[in-house]
Amino acid sequence: MDIKNAQKAVDNWIQEHGVRYFNELTNMAQLTEEVGEVARIIARRYGEQSEKESDKNKDLGEELADVIFVVLCLANQTGIDLEEAFKKKLEIKTKRDHDRHHENKKLK
Repeated sequence: MDIKNAQKAVDNWIQEHGVRYFNELTNMAQLTEEVGEVARIIARRYGEQSEKESDKNKDLGEELADVIFVVLCLANQTGIDLEEAFKKKLEIKTKRDHDRHHENKKLK
């Protein structure tokens, strides 16, 4: 599924299963919460924190999908074509960072 279709799928889901989009501030708070859940899994599973028993069955993919869902909601409700925005961002990063990381001694 491309980003444009993902935005449509989220909008369809909101229309069919939700009452309406939460307002932008509420969705921003939700996004922060979802990113925090991803951070918790990463810190405990891949970082130095010990993983709690209650976290061992957490699905990182599901939590990342929650982040994407809320980002798509925010894009929809603010009129952003996220696919176009992402393409532009890749172009900018490619021009700006083409040689930057290859010359980074910390990455060798």
